Amino acid sequence: MPLTKQDVAGIAEYARIALSDAELDEMTDYMNDAIELLDPLLEYDLDGVEPTFHPIGELVNVTRDDVVTAGLSLDEALANASNVRDRAFRVPAILSGGDES
Repeated sequence: MPLTKQDVAGIAEYARIALSDAELDEMTDYMNDAIELLDPLLEYDLDGVEPTFHPIGELVNVTRDDVVTAGLSLDEALANASNVRDRAFRVPAILSGGDES
């Protein structure tokens, strides 16, 4: 069943794409040509074939268990900081005039 101009206009509106009348005619022809390219798929016997919702099927991502290790103490973390105030890193402000805060 070919797409109508109204179908394509609805798709364009949903995608927030403004199309002139000439572009709408051209896009309708283009999309219908693209759909016709899928016609050979209808020739396959797919009875009993389960739909595939993911291209790699049953595979899952292999990850390791979380490893908990001791982190740096506050003093160790601040040891190489060039500027510290109130036991925190002091960095230049990015939202004001560039003064350090």
